[in-house]
Amino acid sequence: MAVLWLFTDTARVSDPVAVVRCLPPGVAGVVLRDDDRTDRAELGRRIAALCRSRRIALSVTGDWRLAAALHAGLHLRAGRRPSGAARHLRALTSSAHGPADLIRARRAGAALVFLSPVFATASHSGARALGPAAWGLAARRGGGAAALGGVDGTTVWRLPRALCRGAGAISALL
Repeated sequence: MAVLWLFTDTARVSDPVAVVRCLPPGVAGVVLRDDDRTDRAELGRRIAALCRSRRIALSVTGDWRLAAALHAGLHLRAGRRPSGAARHLRALTSSAHGPADLIRARRAGAALVFLSPVFATASHSGARALGPAAWGLAARRGGGAAALGGVDGTTVWRLPRALCRGAGAISALL
């Protein structure tokens, strides 16, 4: 399972393909968000081809049909499958904003759950960050989690190593 994940973000990552090219092969993943992009399917095809050639995992948020077409995993929001999503489509990743979401995501079959926001982040401006202690308690209840939200090469070391299964980022990877 990949341990370093790029979350695409239309507002902050103008060219996600360029960032994917810089990710380390074999240990990285991409969560394709960008629901509001009119060219999302084309962007998804470009990213999927690059991910396949570089052994980078790919998970698609929200659109299970696009995930299936790209032969990618599905990224669940708060552990919930999108309506109509085929049960055989694997839930590769999920977001979670607390223990209940994390447990729901595990029950839905998510291989990796991103518990957020750990630290203050531009993605959730004004949202209360969990902090390392609360993140650790929630992660323990869910059997471990990946960190998301304000995570970079310095902050990730503040998390309990035994529970941190990976890290997702946007700005830290630019």
